[in-house]
Amino acid sequence: MSTPWSRRTFLFTAASASIAPSFSLAAQEALPSSPDAALQRLMEGNRRFVAEQYTSIAQDLKVLKEHTVDKQEPFAAVLSCADSRVPVELVFDQTIGHIFVSRVAGNIINSEIIGSLEYGAAVLGAKVLLVMGHANCGAVKAAIAKKPVPGQIASLYPHLQPAIEAAGGDLVATIKKNAQIQASLLAQTSTVLRPLVNEGKLKIQAAFYDVATGAVTLL
Repeated sequence: MSTPWSRRTFLFTAASASIAPSFSLAAQEALPSSPDAALQRLMEGNRRFVAEQYTSIAQDLKVLKEHTVDKQEPFAAVLSCADSRVPVELVFDQTIGHIFVSRVAGNIINSEIIGSLEYGAAVLGAKVLLVMGHANCGAVKAAIAKKPVPGQIASLYPHLQPAIEAAGGDLVATIKKNAQIQASLLAQTSTVLRPLVNEGKLKIQAAFYDVATGAVTLL
């Protein structure tokens, strides 16, 4: 039986085989001028992804690479889980140089993640920062179960505990709550991001990605 992912894989392969030698309309568009416009462009891309009407994969990667060798100007930053089922650029139908992505299991924040996202916003100019949880998150499942795990995996648990307590241990509710908590912590604790938010130069938004449908919901 065909699945949404198998159809997407087929379409991706077919489109890649006929890549045009020039930028597509999406690649030629001016960068979003405001945080709201940046968020709107991300969500429009996700709607194309869900509808399997991609534009990013039709762009000439060679030309894109030539234009991003010396600099990058991402209009958005995304903190997502490290889960391999969350291909951020594909989910938002964006291509090289459009999204500054930080990934860690459970999409939690720590000093290194904060530093990376501060760079994306303050230095590179990203206008929206999405903290995106996803359905069936293994890190959240493990933290709820609190089963013994090897190595440093359990170091994730304390970061996820506030969401577990707030959501009563329900998986989906915990995943969504965690995204909201991490987004709020970024906005409140970062001495770089907070002024950008207050000045209207940056929007920090929590979101939830459904791996079954491909749809992103703002929280």
